[in-house]
Amino acid sequence: MKIINFIIGLFLGILIISIPFNQFQSSTLEPLQTLAVQFDGRKKPLDTVARETVAQIHGKLNYQTTNKEDLDYLQIYLSLWFNNRDWNEEPFILFSYRPLKEKVGLNPEQKYFSFVELMESKLGSFVLATREKQNNEQDLNRDEREALALEERLALMIDTVGQNTLPLIPHPTDIKGTWVSINRGSEYYQPNQIEPLLTTYTNLKQTYKIHPEQLSILGEISQKLQTQLRNLSNNIYPTSATLKQEVNFYKLHPFRKAWILYTFAFSLMLIILLFPSFTEVTQKPGLSIKSPDLKNNHDNKPGFLIGLRFNLYWLIIGTFISGLLIQTYGFWERMQIAGRPPVTNMYESVIWVGFGIAAIALLFELIYRAKYYLLAAAPLSIFCLLLADNLPAVLDPSIKPLVPVLRDNFWLSIHVPTITLSYASFALAFGLGHILLGNYLFTPQSKPRIKSLAKWNYGVLQTGVLLLATGIILGGIWAHFSWGRFWGWDPKETWALIALMCYIIPLHGRLIGWLKDFGLTVTSVLSFNAVLMAWYGVNFVLGTGLHSYGFSTGGSELIVGSFVAFDLLLLLIVFLRHRSSLSAEQTLPPEEKTTTFVETSNQI
Repeated sequence: MKIINFIIGLFLGILIISIPFNQFQSSTLEPLQTLAVQFDGRKKPLDTVARETVAQIHGKLNYQTTNKEDLDYLQIYLSLWFNNRDWNEEPFILFSYRPLKEKVGLNPEQKYFSFVELMESKLGSFVLATREKQNNEQDLNRDEREALALEERLALMIDTVGQNTLPLIPHPTDIKGTWVSINRGSEYYQPNQIEPLLTTYTNLKQTYKIHPEQLSILGEISQKLQTQLRNLSNNIYPTSATLKQEVNFYKLHPFRKAWILYTFAFSLMLIILLFPSFTEVTQKPGLSIKSPDLKNNHDNKPGFLIGLRFNLYWLIIGTFISGLLIQTYGFWERMQIAGRPPVTNMYESVIWVGFGIAAIALLFELIYRAKYYLLAAAPLSIFCLLLADNLPAVLDPSIKPLVPVLRDNFWLSIHVPTITLSYASFALAFGLGHILLGNYLFTPQSKPRIKSLAKWNYGVLQTGVLLLATGIILGGIWAHFSWGRFWGWDPKETWALIALMCYIIPLHGRLIGWLKDFGLTVTSVLSFNAVLMAWYGVNFVLGTGLHSYGFSTGGSELIVGSFVAFDLLLLLIVFLRHRSSLSAEQTLPPEEKTTTFVETSNQI
């Protein structure tokens, strides 16, 4: 029965992954989508260039124009590329950082601005002053880093609108050689080879401007253009399978499918934990759970509930594993496309931590069958994947070449994943800690359940400390090879060490009796703020140090700070509630304490 329900869960997961079914069908515009472009240091399909360009400028993959026309990312990019509308007046450019908007004289409530609005503001003079400060090798504050990020969006907008410099022409002989635009094709090839390309390209451009809705004609012209480009240098031009692989990867949305499956599994797990009838069975007098009469009597209510309990639990496990498998597939595909592990920027770090939370929780769940591991892990994994899926301007999903310090794939493959897996372990402990806080706050009499949760949480904390300590040591070895020293008190290194101490000291305190279960519960919640600082704060708030390849802009310190403040308030409330419960227990006679504990045990 368990195996059958587990298989049903897997099948349900595969069904959700397969929806919509047309995602596996070829598009009419596939020849245009799979045109190879050398962009941002690697060769990629035009579909990916369009997706990344629109996400970086607009922050979303769709846009409604001033005349109420809805465009997807490919339509937006083609319109920018062939310049068939006035993009100077379209409020298309994302600018969300409020303090800088106030400083340069723009409406702080407005989120999207036109190119003209930004050029007429004080932004230009502010950027010039920031560039001068940067050239003098001075540290930049948050406003200045946001200004440079906005300048990059404007520069990308300028480079995209009406451009004739898109590098579509492959190098004749060098696989790593520089590609050029069609207008410069004569630098590599004879005029009789380039003239047909120019004719086809011009035809594509004119057809789109006149009849953008005629997708079949655009597809035919694009197929002809791609064939001509491939014939120039067939050994250098990427294969059709390679280009289609990347297009299909983004079309599948594996990380989005994963959080949908995690949400479904979480909802079912919540049901069987909130409603005791799904997890507890009251037997009729004279009947045993192992009795054949109870097992085979389909009209008998307890037997039905036992079967329903197993159905839901193993269905949840199967569905959760389906989510983990599709996320693993997404990682594998991204690694094949990038040629490296997907752990080099904040986007990849966030989806890897989401994966680590789910994988570690599943491992512990299969060992202890506790149910609470998945209950704690699923919301955190969902949150990570939702952030990665909906904030492309903050968490850049672009696949880019590695910076030089990261090109030693051996150390990259073990140091960074180990560190981020420790973050995942501590995040899981953070989730279990909140479940424990809820029990201390609302059901402090449920001592056996609290004891079990505390034991499970302790094991996760130990795992996190082991991973973080190993990751720091591996990072020191990598730093020795890359920078010539094991330790330099770089902000990232320092906060990783602080995070380790915030966990390892309380764990030692538990061994010698300084802390009990409640103390470790507080540790699992409170110490996660050090992890948050090492992971988020150094990259988004400090923005300094040798780990500059992980820095980013756009993160909201106000939202994160509010979350931390709320969490601290919750800890204070639970602490006061726990102290009052202990005081009340101490005033009870010994026989009443025993009675209370026995009654609680019966409830569990």
